[in-house]
Amino acid sequence: MNILLSFAPAPDCWGNNALLSFADNQAVIHVKNNEKNDRTLIQKAARKLRGQGIKEVELIGEQWELEHCWAFYQGFYSAKQDYTIEFPHLADEPQAELLARIQCGDFVREIINLPASLVTPQALAQRAAAFIEAQAAEYADKSAVSFEIISAEELEKQGYHGIWQVGKASANKPAMLQLDFNPSGDPDAPVFACLVGKGITFDSGGYSIKSSETMSTMRTDMGGAALLTGALGMAIAGGLARRVKLYLCCAENMLSGNALKLGDIITYANGIRAEVLNTDAEGRLVLADGLIEADKQRPQLIIDCATLTGAAKVAVGNDYHSVLSMDDELVAQLFETAKSVQEPFWRLPFEEFHRSQISSNFADIANIGSVPVGAGASTATAFLSYFVQQYQKHWLHIDCSATYRKAPGDLWAAGATGIGVQTLANFLLVKANG
Repeated sequence: MNILLSFAPAPDCWGNNALLSFADNQAVIHVKNNEKNDRTLIQKAARKLRGQGIKEVELIGEQWELEHCWAFYQGFYSAKQDYTIEFPHLADEPQAELLARIQCGDFVREIINLPASLVTPQALAQRAAAFIEAQAAEYADKSAVSFEIISAEELEKQGYHGIWQVGKASANKPAMLQLDFNPSGDPDAPVFACLVGKGITFDSGGYSIKSSETMSTMRTDMGGAALLTGALGMAIAGGLARRVKLYLCCAENMLSGNALKLGDIITYANGIRAEVLNTDAEGRLVLADGLIEADKQRPQLIIDCATLTGAAKVAVGNDYHSVLSMDDELVAQLFETAKSVQEPFWRLPFEEFHRSQISSNFADIANIGSVPVGAGASTATAFLSYFVQQYQKHWLHIDCSATYRKAPGDLWAAGATGIGVQTLANFLLVKANG
């Protein structure tokens, strides 16, 4: 089916303010001239077309620009990938930008949607490294990327006790990707940014076991790792020229006689001792190892991303990523970037007093809140703050509430959304060039 974009209203026979009209083998998307920068309308139209069983389309006419094409793609995408879109010819620069967005967005969506039997902890680390290598080879220099995957018992030997303790019960052993994108080639070049992603490739909850209903989508609990990998890849495509390190903390949270137990205490490489009061609050336990490594690099910027808490999802649903940080300027800059690409982020509170709300009688901190009615997303952030020395500045924690949708909606098919890739990529570029 041919798809035209029009800034004129639909004929009256299609209804008042109709978004779509049809004639022969052609559909027309009608967007008011003053709304042509609102890409959600085109995304909704694409979803409506998919809902009618249309799988093969060609975007024709003079009106299609980069943002319109991208909006249509976002809405037309489905996890089954049983569709074909023929895009109009754009100028070289927007054509390259569209391709990069599709490449990076597809990586994120596909790897989140794949079953946990395929995306094991080590497979996640390997796939992420291969993707960044491919991006560097295409847009920079493959030699700019070096990486190491530390796995299984070697994690314990090297002091990554959080990842090891969470993942040791699974037959698919845990892994940590440590990737260095260094386009300067200078081994002594300062690290501009460190990215730390939660890569729980399946989360049963451990001994604090989840119900079947809530466990059914837990292959997606590596969404933070996927999001940061895609964002770094897109930033490389956009010309990132500063050194960035990526740390993915990958594990399956499973049950066995060797599994992490309630009451266990994990001693981290920075000396912090954490009591485990809920094995389903495992994401913060693995992220701690990554944040310790990131902090060692003395970067200008640390960003961690994780599908970390149900509390954040209760607060903002599937519609926003939640941002928690004490650095008001950094949050403002992120939100400005998000607004420019029309991606939804929302700030949740993180204050100094939250750090006192994870007290433990047996260790320095506990992995869940210690107050009767606590702010779960805020106390999870408080836990992470114990592994960033200067946590008040230059650190953003993103609780990725909008990573995945269990059911389709007006804008998105069921499955991973890719929301945030463009924002974080552009944010890295803005900060790197600022």
